[in-house]
Amino acid sequence: MKALVTGGTGFVGSHLLEHLLRRGDTVRALVRSPARAAALGLDGVEWIRGDLDDPEALIRATEGVDVIYHVAGLVMARDEAEFHAVNAAGTRSLLEAAAPSGPRFVLVSSLAAGGPTVPGRPLLGHEPPHPVTAYGRSKLAAEAVVRAGPLPWTIVRPPAVYGPRDREMFRVFRSAQLGVAPVFGEGDQELSLVFGPDLAGAIAAAGLSRETLGGTFYAAHPEVTTAERLVRRVAAGFGREVRVLKIPFGLGRAVLHLTGMAARLANRATILTADKGNELFQPAWTCDPAPLTEATGWRAAHGLDAGIPRSIAWYREAGWL
Repeated sequence: MKALVTGGTGFVGSHLLEHLLRRGDTVRALVRSPARAAALGLDGVEWIRGDLDDPEALIRATEGVDVIYHVAGLVMARDEAEFHAVNAAGTRSLLEAAAPSGPRFVLVSSLAAGGPTVPGRPLLGHEPPHPVTAYGRSKLAAEAVVRAGPLPWTIVRPPAVYGPRDREMFRVFRSAQLGVAPVFGEGDQELSLVFGPDLAGAIAAAGLSRETLGGTFYAAHPEVTTAERLVRRVAAGFGREVRVLKIPFGLGRAVLHLTGMAARLANRATILTADKGNELFQPAWTCDPAPLTEATGWRAAHGLDAGIPRSIAWYREAGWL
């Protein structure tokens, strides 16, 4: 297979590049920063410099490929319009550029596009979506663009992702190492997670199987945890106990409002906004990978007992901890 990966220098995208190279695919990646690409040290990748708003770069990147893995996107933005400009409009630009070549299109979306659920009822992919944040709505809009587009498609929705090179969940690891970790609400929010390299395998598998065409799938480990259990298990990975600080709804909303307002005044993006509170106080963000396993044979190899130690080892080796 000749594959194009967008967002190849990011956390998920870089693991996907590694997986595709190991599989023997011919790999091309659209990147904004050649320096970040070089820092990955990946031999065999054809780097195309450009962005989703660069039509010429998109044409060069998509020409002659068999499958596109669209990983690039914004996870934080200054407002909802900025989310849509990249996550939805950028997806449309990529599809338009790729249309003459007719490749298969795999969109890496998010559980946020499907929305929250209730404890004990993980999402399967067929439920009516109800995103509760600007980010989730922008990812759902990207899905709509793909479904209405000219290419054969598959959508993969990961839940929270962790592992080597990740900076978002790294906050949990750093807090647990320090011995004090905040959780929103009572810490009983149910969570699905997926280890970064496992997610790369899921995305790659979704791009090969005929059974995934025209489908929306969740890629996760079947294990379900809670916010409090997660931080305690990360702390246990460091061989220590952790003091869990439970942030009540009112205080959490107030803090997120202030951090979001400060970011707006500084004209910068932050993930800690009042809108993010619409996610953080939901009862459950869980999903079931069984349909993806049935369609592709993929299974996540790392539960928390395996993924947490590997993540800690990488963070230490990289000097982050």
